[in-house]
Parts: sequence; structure tokens; C-alpha cells
Amino acid sequence: MINITRRDTLKIGAGAAAGATLFGTGALGAEAKWESKPEKGASLRVLRPAKFVQGDETLWLENTKKFEAQTGVKVRVDSEGWEDLRPKSAVAANVGKGPDIVYGWYDDAHQYPEKLVDVTDVATYLGNKYGGWFDVCKKYGMRRNRWISVPLGAPGSKINYRISWVKEAGFDSVPRDLPGFLKLCQALKAKGHPAGFALGNAVGDANGWCHWLVWSHGGKMVDDKDNVVINSPQTVAALEYVKELYATFIPGTLSWLDPSNNKAFLDGQVGLTGNGISIYYAAKTSQDPAIRRIADDMDHAQYPIGPVGRPTEVNLVVPAMIFKYSKFPNAAKDYIRFMMEEEQYAPWATASIGYFSHPLAAYDKLPIWTADPKHTPYRDTMRTMQWTSYSGSLGYASAGVLADFVMVNMVASVCSGSKSPKDAAAEAQKRAERYYKV
Repeated sequence: MINITRRDTLKIGAGAAAGATLFGTGALGAEAKWESKPEKGASLRVLRPAKFVQGDETLWLENTKKFEAQTGVKVRVDSEGWEDLRPKSAVAANVGKGPDIVYGWYDDAHQYPEKLVDVTDVATYLGNKYGGWFDVCKKYGMRRNRWISVPLGAPGSKINYRISWVKEAGFDSVPRDLPGFLKLCQALKAKGHPAGFALGNAVGDANGWCHWLVWSHGGKMVDDKDNVVINSPQTVAALEYVKELYATFIPGTLSWLDPSNNKAFLDGQVGLTGNGISIYYAAKTSQDPAIRRIADDMDHAQYPIGPVGRPTEVNLVVPAMIFKYSKFPNAAKDYIRFMMEEEQYAPWATASIGYFSHPLAAYDKLPIWTADPKHTPYRDTMRTMQWTSYSGSLGYASAGVLADFVMVNMVASVCSGSKSPKDAAAEAQKRAERYYKV
């Protein structure tokens, strides 16, 4: 997690100010009208993920104050640790009491769609005004032709690596194929710069790279008819590969959660990992000159492409959900809409240094994506990513499988040596079938 001062935020804000007028006056919004008004005397409680980038929280709270000033609606914003956000949201849904709005994870909305307010009007307005939603947003946000959540964005996951150490290992860049990637990690380990990927129940990092690993070999949790198919030759091949890859890891990754690889990278313990852009910005804004030098000596790359021949990345989508128990659903809708408008979204995205990749096509033009070429790999995160239950549907079963870390635990069991690839795939099949009730 990184800290950024108010002065730092204002420096970043030079680009944010440009972003705030990026789309002109009404050029994209001429046909989009929003007329819903908050209820008289409304107040809101909002629950969102704890920050990994201080600029995110700073601008979020400033934008919330703008909303309060413009509408008269009082808003309380609470932040929750990443691993605790999902269970707290589920409890609120089940007991019918808690925050009005939750900014949750992945397909949380599909665990309790009947408990959520229809937000089709918000999503339609935003899509019409800002160039349309990326396809994956419709997967996460919609159920039976109506929107049950509004995607805020996704903290993208890319390969973070030390440039000089990769060159020391005999490579000019991160290979785009799996055999080459394994050779790079082996060479880094031999030079004393091991790789390291989270294998604990890390909501973002572990889910991200473990799904990529299996999908890149052609494995899937379910097929397009929602049949559980994880126990397949393709999955076994992925698990055989990860046995070799894990041998290049620093010890301790089996217990890593989302902050763990950030610290290991900045401490110089690993030369390569999978993460959002937060490591880079932490290095850039550090008060320690040695840490700041890491920013100059690191870069980002897309995950390698496997036998399937195309990108197979998944990223941590953040859906905004309104619970039906809320006394002020119109105010809640207006808050979600307000935070996605470019006057708020552009400065927030800039202050977050692109940590949240955008869900609306018009925001491709935000200056933050080209202000530094090391930001650019994160720009197309939501345009190219898959959804977590690819290639099946999202629903109660898929949400349960993801929340139970079936994919991650399968990979971790092979890395730990507790199960063979075949046994791990067979166990994952049984665990997933309990949710899909086969």
C-alpha cells in the first residue's frame, strides 16, 4: 500500500485537470440525460475496498464532498480490507441491513441478484454518454437483460519486472510465450532474483495469475453450457507447467496475500511478479532514494500467451451494488452516476495513476495512459480481459466457486507438493460440482 501527500495529488492533478475537460461540453453526452433526483432528506453509507494507492482515496473522498455539496445528501464512506469485503457484503445482503452501496469484487452481484436494486437506468445513461461499456462489463453487470451492478473499473494485473535483472538473466524483455517465460524465471532464479506470485487466498493477485495459467493452456472451470470441465488434459498440462515455474519462486508464496508481493518487490527480494501498477507508483513516490531508483529500473508487460494463442487474463472487477433495503435508492443511483462522470472520474483515475482501468470506451483517451509509457500496458485491461467463469455464465454457482478459491487452491496444492496435477484437477472438479450441483 502506498502513501501520497496532498501536494503529490495536486501535481498529479495537472493531468487530471486536462482529463476533466477531455470530452468537451456535451460532445459525447448530447443524447444522454439523467433526471433522477435523490430523495428528500437522503443519506448514504458506502462500503468500498481499502486503498492500495492513496490518490484513489484522496480523490474519492473529495468527489464525495462535491456530491454532498451539490445534492445535500450526506455520505459516509467506509473502507474494508480486501479479504474481508466480500463476506461483509454477503452478510449485509442476507440480513437486510448495512451499507446502501457496496463496491465489491468480481461477480459478487450474481451471488444475491434478488437483493439488489435494478440499475439499468444508470448503466444505460453512462454507456450512452461515454462510448459504451466493454463486453466484460456487461457480463459482470447484467443478469437476464437488466443491470444489477455498475462496474467502476478493474485494478489490472501485469507482469512487473526489474529491467536490469532481466537483462542480467540474458533477456531483453519478458517473453510472450510460456516456454520462454519459464526460461526467464529460471535464469532470474539462477542469478539470485527469483520470481514470486501469490498462492494464498489473495482476492486479486492469486485469482489473476492462476486463472491466466490454466486458461492459457486451454483449461476451464466450466464450458459454455456450465458443465464443470476443470479435470481435463489441458488443466493437467497447466499444473505440470506450474510445478516447474514454482521452482523459480521465492519461499513463502503459499501464504502470500495481495500486499505480499508489493513488499517483496520493493525490498529487492523478487525480480518479477504479477501485480497492478501500485508497485511502480510506490517506488516513484518513496522518500527513500534507493526505492525511487527501482521505479527507473522496472517496467510492465502483458502475461505470456499459451497454446490457446490469445490473451487469457482476468482482472479484479469492482462492481457498484445498491441493496434493496436502502431507504434512498435514487440517491444511491445518483452517487454511482456522479462518481462515473468524467468531471469526477478523470481526476480520480489520474490521481490513482491508472490503478483502476476504466470500463467505458471514451476513457481510453485519458492522458494518464500515455503520460508515462509504463502506464500504457494497463489501459486496455477491461477491453481484453475474460470473465472469471469463462466460458460459462455468471451466477450463484460461479460466484461460489470463485469465493471458495477453487482455482487458486488447485494450483497451490500442486505447488506445495500436497497433490499431483491429476489429483489436484480431480479434487477441483468435485469442489466445483458441489456448487453446480452435478
